[in-house]
Amino acid sequence: MTSPLFEELELRGLTLPNRIIVAPMCQYSGSNGSPTDWHLIHLGQLAQSGAGLLIFEATAVEPRGRITHGCLGLYDDKTEADMANLVRVCKQFGNTPIAIQLGHAGRKASASPPHKGGKPLSGGEEPWETIAPSDIPFGNEWPRPLSMTRDIMDEVTRAHTEAVQRCERIGFDAIELHGAHGYLVSSFLSPIANRREDEYGGDIINRMRYPLELFTQMRDAWPDKKPMGVRFNGTDWDDQGLTTEDAITFGKALKDVGCDFFDISGGGNSMARPKVGPGYQAHLAKAVKHATNIPTMAVGMIRDPRLAEKLIADSSCDMIAIARGLLYEPRWPWRAAFELGADVFYPEAYKRANPNLWPEAFSNEEGNRPNAQDWEVGAAPHIMVPKN
Repeated sequence: MTSPLFEELELRGLTLPNRIIVAPMCQYSGSNGSPTDWHLIHLGQLAQSGAGLLIFEATAVEPRGRITHGCLGLYDDKTEADMANLVRVCKQFGNTPIAIQLGHAGRKASASPPHKGGKPLSGGEEPWETIAPSDIPFGNEWPRPLSMTRDIMDEVTRAHTEAVQRCERIGFDAIELHGAHGYLVSSFLSPIANRREDEYGGDIINRMRYPLELFTQMRDAWPDKKPMGVRFNGTDWDDQGLTTEDAITFGKALKDVGCDFFDISGGGNSMARPKVGPGYQAHLAKAVKHATNIPTMAVGMIRDPRLAEKLIADSSCDMIAIARGLLYEPRWPWRAAFELGADVFYPEAYKRANPNLWPEAFSNEEGNRPNAQDWEVGAAPHIMVPKN
């Protein structure tokens, strides 16, 4: 029987070979918005991992939309040319479809990278002015952002659509709009960051108005045969923030304007943090998926193939997005395929690594592969744990 995790998935004209997604992962290793040799090594190996889709890291549509000086951008001919070369190499030596996450950091821009503290840039570090739906700082140490006028909103929309056009010239297979984690789109959706008193603030219908306008313009600029999705919060993990009911309302509206997939995460509009564990955000993906009937990714510490298999099999989600787990184990899809009895892509030069060609090295005392392990809901209802 075919493993559900390794079944194909159709997104418009794109066929994913399986349901494993390489989540976008900021590397803070760019140079003036362009990818470097680090990205060639980092993304090149992930393009050969056997995953169903590789999503390049959050890429700013304008310089002020970068989180840090080291973040990627796609906003001029130089960044486009350098990104095109990276995509060319990844496609030449891998067979994984390639997407990109486009976004804008909003009030969380102009910061140092996490490994240097993640704090706002000081005067001697070449900071820049940040923008947001309202002039509310992210935290006590953060500068007050500029509240966006209609003209600034239009500028940001144009920057997104121009980046979409660059993506088509480069040859990306799909686009994901970053609407999570407290960055610009997310801050419009959240009542923590959005205190506007015009038609773009107030209840969720108004708060999602600009994100929907933005996505609609992006979708119109993207070929009809290619999928476009959105990562957004299923909750802010804060009683004052966006709720799962808000997320469902936004998801239904996105469906109406042609969104093809959802990537459901949480948090980032405040310092609130949940208890974490394997699959701790999967229940958010399930809620949005079942309310909208749109293909949906689950994210959050899903590092055991058997848990990933269960989440797909029980219709909690349609795809599993993995980030840090793939940094630790870049060939995770190979292991998952072996343990679940499925087939997966190996580059020609690496085919000798397939355990099916030397099974005696991986069998147990009875000569069998490791048995799949069932999972159950743990003490915290959103965390999956192994059964005893």
